[in-house]
Amino acid sequence: MKNVIISADCDKKVFAVPDPVADSLSDYCTEFCDKWLQSNPDAKKHRKAFGILYNEDDFIEYLNTWIFPDIKSVLIKNLGNINYNNIPAEYSDCPRFNF
Repeated sequence: MKNVIISADCDKKVFAVPDPVADSLSDYCTEFCDKWLQSNPDAKKHRKAFGILYNEDDFIEYLNTWIFPDIKSVLIKNLGNINYNNIPAEYSDCPRFNF
């Protein structure tokens, strides 16, 4: 497990995710947004009349339920609404993705 920082709104959240996700974070996030949310029947709850509604917790649910059900991703810390220039040193090298 490796730490990553993801954000779908203002808060930046640190999650421990399986190594392959951390090593290719952009690829997993893009697959989630551009393919899974758009067409998978299991993502129907996210499709609204005005568009697709989701956040970083939904991405973690996707990982835990469909991609890595035997290796659960977990929230480590909510860093709050901070600029990436102010990431604490212990998380400064973590892969990042903004939805």
